[in-house]
Amino acid sequence: MSFRDKVDKVLESLLVFTLGILVIDVLWQVLSRYMLSAPSKFTDELAGFLLMWVTLLGAAYATGKRQHLALGLMKSKLSGDNLKRIELSIHVITTIFAVGVMIIGGSWLIITRFYLGQISAVLQVPIGYVYMVLPISGIFIIYYSIANAFEDWNKKQLYKSL
Repeated sequence: MSFRDKVDKVLESLLVFTLGILVIDVLWQVLSRYMLSAPSKFTDELAGFLLMWVTLLGAAYATGKRQHLALGLMKSKLSGDNLKRIELSIHVITTIFAVGVMIIGGSWLIITRFYLGQISAVLQVPIGYVYMVLPISGIFIIYYSIANAFEDWNKKQLYKSL
């Protein structure tokens, strides 16, 4: 099993777990509101936090599986060396975005939320923990972008056949 396969399995497991908790949370929210006539107080806030985690980790997973929109649109318009250049450019731009926005910006957001002592209204969880998904998913996106770039660079025969 390669390192990439291990990273995929970790991310897949994290996504399955987080999505499973989200489904249980939303089901409990619906059940408590409509069947028990006593809406649960924490489910709405927890669902919002979990949705943020699932979305950002899902974006990282999509990057690893080459399922984001930019590649499909560009591949249909280009071939050969131009396709290779544009794919490598996309990997570079994605990496720069992940470093700047997700790692640096996300870390700043976490640090300032902890410094300010910001706590969620219902769950009473420090908001810094909620925002930790930004640098975590950023690390996954950077890894996948760099791995995909090396993979694309080494597949010279692929571009010559297109």
